[in-house]
Amino acid sequence: MTNNIFTGTIPALMTPCTAERAPDYDALVAKGRALIDVGMSAVVYCGSMGDWPLLSEAQRQEGVARLVAAGVPTIVGTGAVNSKEAVSHAAHAGKVGASGLMVIPRVLSRGASPAAQKAHFSAILEAAPELPSVIYNSPYYGFATRADLFFELRAKYPNLIGFKEFGGAADMRYAAEHITSQDENVTLMAGVDTQVFHGFVNCGATGAITGIGNALPREVLHLVELCRKAVKGDVVARRQALELESALAVLSSFDEGTDLVLYYKYLMVLNGDQEYTLHFNETDVLSASQRRYAETQYEQFRKWYANWSKEVAHWG
Repeated sequence: MTNNIFTGTIPALMTPCTAERAPDYDALVAKGRALIDVGMSAVVYCGSMGDWPLLSEAQRQEGVARLVAAGVPTIVGTGAVNSKEAVSHAAHAGKVGASGLMVIPRVLSRGASPAAQKAHFSAILEAAPELPSVIYNSPYYGFATRADLFFELRAKYPNLIGFKEFGGAADMRYAAEHITSQDENVTLMAGVDTQVFHGFVNCGATGAITGIGNALPREVLHLVELCRKAVKGDVVARRQALELESALAVLSSFDEGTDLVLYYKYLMVLNGDQEYTLHFNETDVLSASQRRYAETQYEQFRKWYANWSKEVAHWG
């Protein structure tokens, strides 16, 4: 399979909601299109950022269908408690013309069982054989896909073309050493905002799936561009990439925490996107101190970036 949607910078869309705390599909599509227009290569919908556990099967699939119909290249998250629903999401993605799948492990029931996860992954990959797919590896799902299982699946399902790593530096390095370096045709995606430089420069990632990129799309695109230049030996770009990643460190670290969706929706509100004000559960809110901390860090970064980018442009 040569069609590889898993390159470039790909935001994991959050699901805006109405005053009735139902999905706001018009706002979802508008944000997806705006992010593509600014330079993102695709979007992910209904990964962790999309609040997939809080949406019904029908709600998730309507969001996917609307994004695809609007011409937004869409990678679909298959997260589900049971394999039947995960298969339903994969089949629906293929039917409506989505661009790819992010294959999420089975959770809760037998989630730590390699045999159960193999069956789960296999059923998803079989349901949409025409869609390029990556395994979503994350410690938060309680199961680590290792090289033996990955290549056992890939031998049978050629649509499995890559690996999205949401763990830390050691997990990213494992994926590079034992999975993507074993087969040059396997793609590695940097799946957590704190590991973009490490993923591209040290581990050979070809793409990034980002949370903070929803709020700061141009800045994250800039970071990825610098990382790509650094891979080619550009000394100045390497230094600038490290400076930019360091400046983003606190905002990027929200991606690693329990409240990631709450934080990134709040940053969207600070941008003026009021449709991200509410959450599906009324009790899912940042505390006053968390909001103040986010505001302070966001303002600090934006001031720094405005000055730094002028300096970068001046020095070339």
